Amino acid sequence: MKKFNFRKVLDGLTASSPGGSSGGGSGAGGGSVHPGGTAGAAGTPRDEIQETLTSDYFQICKTVRHGFPYLPTALAFDPVQKILAIGTRTGAIRILGRPGVDCYCQHESGAAVLQLQFLINEGALVSASADDALHLWNLRQKRPAILHSLKFNRERITYCHLPFQSKWLYVGTERGNTHIVNIESFILSGYVIMWNKAIELSTKTHPGPVVHLSDSPRDEGKLLIGYENGTVVLWDLRSKRADLRAYYDEAIHSVAWHHEGKQFMCSHSDGSLTLWNLKSPNRPFQTTIPHGKIQRDGKKPESCKPILKVEYKTCKNSEPFVIFSGGLSYDKACRRPSLTIMHGKAITVLEMDHPIVDFLTLCETPYPNEFQEPYAVVVLLEKDLIVVDLTQSNFPIFENPYPIDIHESPVTCTEYFADCPPDLIPVLYSVGAKHKKQGYSNKEWPISGGAWNLGAQTYPEIIITGHADGSVKFWDASAITLQMLYKLKTSKVFEKQKLGEGKATAEIVEEDPFAVQMMYWCPESRIFCVAGVSAYVVVYRFSKHEVNTEIASLEVRLQYEVEDIITPEPEIIPPFPDASSQLPSLKSLSGSTNTVACEGTMKDSIPCLSVKTRPVRMPPGYQADLVIQLVWVDGEPPQQITSLAANSAYGLVAFGNCNGLAVVDFMQKTVLLSMGTLDLYGSSDPYQRQPRSPRKSKQFAADNFCMRGLSNFYPDLTKRIRTSYQSLTELSDSPVSLELERCKSPTSGKDHVNGHCTSPTSQSCSSGKRLSSADVSKANRRGPGRPPFRKAQSAACMEISLPVTTEENRENSFSRSRSSSVSSIDRDSKEAITALYFMESFARKNDSAVSPCLWVGTGLGMVLILSLNLPASDDLRQSEPVMVSPSGTVLTLKGAVLTFACLDCMGTLTHPPYEVWRDPHSADDGEKTRKRKLVMHSPSSSQDMGDHQFAVICSEKQAKVFSLPSQTCLYVHNITETSFLLRADVVTLCNSVCLACFCANGHIMTLSLPSLRPLLDINYLPVTDMRIARTFCFTNEGQALYLSSPTEIQRLTYSQEMCDNLQDMLGDLFTPVETPEAQNRGFLKGLFGGSGQAFDREELFGEATAGKASRSLAQHIPGSGGIEGVRGAAGGVIGDLTRARIALDERGQKLGELDERTASMMASAEAFSKHAHEVMLKYKDKKWYQF
Repeated sequence: MKKFNFRKVLDGLTASSPGGSSGGGSGAGGGSVHPGGTAGAAGTPRDEIQETLTSDYFQICKTVRHGFPYLPTALAFDPVQKILAIGTRTGAIRILGRPGVDCYCQHESGAAVLQLQFLINEGALVSASADDALHLWNLRQKRPAILHSLKFNRERITYCHLPFQSKWLYVGTERGNTHIVNIESFILSGYVIMWNKAIELSTKTHPGPVVHLSDSPRDEGKLLIGYENGTVVLWDLRSKRADLRAYYDEAIHSVAWHHEGKQFMCSHSDGSLTLWNLKSPNRPFQTTIPHGKIQRDGKKPESCKPILKVEYKTCKNSEPFVIFSGGLSYDKACRRPSLTIMHGKAITVLEMDHPIVDFLTLCETPYPNEFQEPYAVVVLLEKDLIVVDLTQSNFPIFENPYPIDIHESPVTCTEYFADCPPDLIPVLYSVGAKHKKQGYSNKEWPISGGAWNLGAQTYPEIIITGHADGSVKFWDASAITLQMLYKLKTSKVFEKQKLGEGKATAEIVEEDPFAVQMMYWCPESRIFCVAGVSAYVVVYRFSKHEVNTEIASLEVRLQYEVEDIITPEPEIIPPFPDASSQLPSLKSLSGSTNTVACEGTMKDSIPCLSVKTRPVRMPPGYQADLVIQLVWVDGEPPQQITSLAANSAYGLVAFGNCNGLAVVDFMQKTVLLSMGTLDLYGSSDPYQRQPRSPRKSKQFAADNFCMRGLSNFYPDLTKRIRTSYQSLTELSDSPVSLELERCKSPTSGKDHVNGHCTSPTSQSCSSGKRLSSADVSKANRRGPGRPPFRKAQSAACMEISLPVTTEENRENSFSRSRSSSVSSIDRDSKEAITALYFMESFARKNDSAVSPCLWVGTGLGMVLILSLNLPASDDLRQSEPVMVSPSGTVLTLKGAVLTFACLDCMGTLTHPPYEVWRDPHSADDGEKTRKRKLVMHSPSSSQDMGDHQFAVICSEKQAKVFSLPSQTCLYVHNITETSFLLRADVVTLCNSVCLACFCANGHIMTLSLPSLRPLLDINYLPVTDMRIARTFCFTNEGQALYLSSPTEIQRLTYSQEMCDNLQDMLGDLFTPVETPEAQNRGFLKGLFGGSGQAFDREELFGEATAGKASRSLAQHIPGSGGIEGVRGAAGGVIGDLTRARIALDERGQKLGELDERTASMMASAEAFSKHAHEVMLKYKDKKWYQF
């Protein structure tokens, strides 16, 4: 092989286009520092293809967020509008109504939400946040916005209460004071209830923070204040003094009134409930510890865990409901979090899967002084939302219509398909609907507020999520909603691992060995492929019929057979500079390192998991057609898969890892190709690599530190690693977890040559030369759109780098960009397969017609084209072998290759060929209809594909467009110099095509095709953790998504048209509903039942009487809601007309009511006049003594 000078070769690659023309890379060496560098053209004039897309077609905005609110903290319900609000620790608020009505808003401060209070039936919401601010949200617009904020400066907010139909909000503080805020103006009243006035003067201790505020149902002029230490005060607002004080020696957590206002109930920290009567406040007239064991000697029952909240709800025709959370006995340590429902003498304990954050009882009336008639309980858990039906004695739960179970198992990968075939959604729903659970309440879902319409967007959309337990979920995502269609459990093709066998098996990942790492779906042919974390691929076919069949399986050896240049003599090197100081748990390594020695034989040709050998019943839906597993080779575990592609027309599936590439015929169930990456080049390898030298240390290699499952080594870190890898949450900053995280990367074997850990944390490699982060950076690559598991650096740096432990290396990695440096090639002889694409294309320069090809992209920016020689006729396809051979064509880019696409000579996107779906198990298919129907290219292109086509190739650094078959580089665009792309997709928008890119520094960019003109470049969101990097994906029609938290999917659009139409697509949170009328209290009740109706808060709390509050106490901040409200309302003339019509309807309704009342008053006045006249006539002529 001819010797090359590495530096000169690479300089040549980066400075000129590989197409051979001198002008081909005019911008490639420009070194532009910002994303969106320069573009150059050569070969063909730009105006040959008319490109319709301009920058006016693009704009970025978030559309909708699906899933369960992450880290919930607060709950509120509007009983008239029937909408629910959930606040979170990150300052987010989610407002839910009927299915389809789902709104997300965020406090700018990001402070946790402490409490939420609806202004019932007013279309507004008050939130109290942990930064001691109150906010008023306007819900009468599709995107709620803040109208007012009030920031407390000297006191911390602990509790808020807004009485029904009142405009004065009571605010309790940590100091024990109670302030009053006018909701309309958001100004503090001068009326304050100071803690020292509320408690008795003789009391020497502070009563603690205010934990409860509520006005008496009997008299709105009386305010009940609960203090943490056990003091309860009924404050007379008019006379400004305490009416009664009650003391209990256990801390209070919550207080609840009986609707008549004569009794109230408190829940305490010892698991007790106390019931108090206003007539005898000296001691509670009833004390119970519901879950306490009764002592034999008649002593007080033993104390239990605190009852965090209690609700006391009355019914007209039955006993009252007492519902509380907590209060369980201490001796039942393993008991799950519970909600207890006491109804009469019956006590029901509902065990929950997650801790309870809050709960609310839904009642028929919004008036606190009427029989409450509870019908449901909404329970907010840490990771779920359930609603319990109280109207049935067994308390069933309602079937939840919201997509809040996305995180049922942590999401590991996502795919998004817009504008897919319209028959797919009903078909998937029909096979998924058969798995519905039984035992739900038969009542309608009670959170039914708001209004939702389909909007103008009609094309079908499907989102697929892969999960850590091996399950795959298909979701209907049409018209910005989300509904689960079908769930596939990929783990069912494998035998279950028996406990205790973990050490002796060939597993490479001990926890979640079935985690889905990558998915490939062809919607037209319905072929679905899954790559799992244990180095396997499963090919699924779709059938509407149940079958009982054996699962076909193949085993593939993929071994890398080249020795690294700088490693003449292998030595065993500890994976960390100072193992004892950094990893105290490293001693546990020995147990797993010796597994091979204990077994006595070296693991070879064994897969990581066992496929079921007996016939398996497969229900309708996706059925496993073939399982392909990579096997151990010479004691080395298989490397995880980094790229995956399949084609139904060819009947082939291809996948690669850092060792090489495998191509499998899933029709004949044979392995066609299993080759190391270097062997694919043949004689056209641009780099010189030395042949492999004999190995010395097989045994250490067998359980290579970075290739083995991590839980074997660090039992105490298992949980942290599991969350960091599978749920893709942000890592802690400890060097241990960072290093382990990097090691967990599927391609991390690349910087472990011959069993040595040459990670940046190693003190030395075998040549004694210290490696910097940038030197090894090329190693850590992933498949197409599967970015590396890397920790984000500071926002100032806008750069994601490999984690390093030493400070020196940390600084070094910050300053050096991950450019295509020569040193990275020197160090890096392993080359991962990062992108695969089946296509009808020109494999060689002199080809006159297109033929089936497999495009292969590698981590070093090399693109290889493999020729596929398929049997000429369909009849021979099952028997004749398929030939796969390298064509000799090699193209180059900077950085790891991410994606491929093909355009025809008119610039139209050409889809890969596919087989039209037919049911593989259909009974009525005759021999004639069994013939495969192939669609060779997209219907949009012409009959003849023309004499040339454009190949679009995008790497993590640049995009190039080649003309085929000449292989001339027509256009090149350096997308970023200082960062790298995490995801790139060629997508259609407005009947045209563009390249959409998401960069690690947070930029979203689109480039025109084929000329690669920048159309959009917006700094959207910095990649703060790898979850975003791993799950971000683009799709057609200007849509994209990512996992914004471990439990939520955030969808966004980069289409100007969709941004403009978004207002019409979003649901309405507020709909005009008549407030139910209060029940008639009756004459005697009105006379003797207290003077609640005559209470005038305005007179008492207004500025005229109470004066102004101290300016330093709280600061009023006007919100942007007013402007945003106008902007939101201006979502089109239709919106204005609708609002005007609603207003007119309301006005007309009120005028109609006024007319009716006037008419009835006139009628009664006439009747009275008539009666008076009759009486006058009767007694007119009588004397006084005749009466």
